[in-house]
Amino acid sequence: MDNAMRFRDRVVLVVGAGSVGPGLGNGKAAAILYAREGARVIAADVSIDAAAETVREIAGEGGLAETARVDVTSEESVAALFAGPVAAHGRLDVLHNNVGMTRPGATASASLADWDFVFALNLRSMFLTCRSALPVMKAQGGGAIVNIASISAHRWLGSPMASYDASKAGVIQFTRSIALEHAADGIRANVVTPGLMDTPTIVAPYTAIAGEGQIDAVRARRAAAVPMGRMGDGWDIGHAALFLASDHARYITGQEIVVDGGITRAVGFNPK
Repeated sequence: MDNAMRFRDRVVLVVGAGSVGPGLGNGKAAAILYAREGARVIAADVSIDAAAETVREIAGEGGLAETARVDVTSEESVAALFAGPVAAHGRLDVLHNNVGMTRPGATASASLADWDFVFALNLRSMFLTCRSALPVMKAQGGGAIVNIASISAHRWLGSPMASYDASKAGVIQFTRSIALEHAADGIRANVVTPGLMDTPTIVAPYTAIAGEGQIDAVRARRAAAVPMGRMGDGWDIGHAALFLASDHARYITGQEIVVDGGITRAVGFNPK
């Protein structure tokens, strides 16, 4: 296998392919990497402008990509994504689910609206996209699903985020269920579990927790808590996802790769 072109002539749908702010998010990095290895990427995001920025970067490198707008919390919007941009290609080789968000807050004071919002965005979204992708992959004889979770599914990270923690734990078990349900169909489903990441998504929640002007201090504390001495970035998650989606992982399904610089094997860390 040509390591440089593992996805030549394959159609890859990256859900959450735009970055929420300046910098490189996990989904954007993954979309760029899939394209670099020959994939035709459907860059889907609730923000068409963010998706378009990702597509511009891919096109600037000579890759193939197109934008699609989707609200992954909406059954109708997800159905339209698969009936339109996905169906136009006649196949779907990889579904990469990257969407996720937190609303920090103590459980005793959290609102039901916030709880439902986080679960809708982090978990129901993956149900909706996977439900639409599975018949397509089964009909074509196989495919790969990569869902992005978080080490919050495994351990306390120093701030109250119960809805986020629980929803990400759900992502892991949901993916295992898909893997076993569809193993005989040639469909593999796996999880990448990021640790403490330095991506645009951390800015808003940690500014809410630590206060305005404190994000650099938060970054420094988070980096110091990691045994490797740094936070991860979008490329770290993207490379792990590409491995799981590729034929190099053809005998791997229902599994989880933790990409965290060793932090879940450490004792007594406090990234606050």
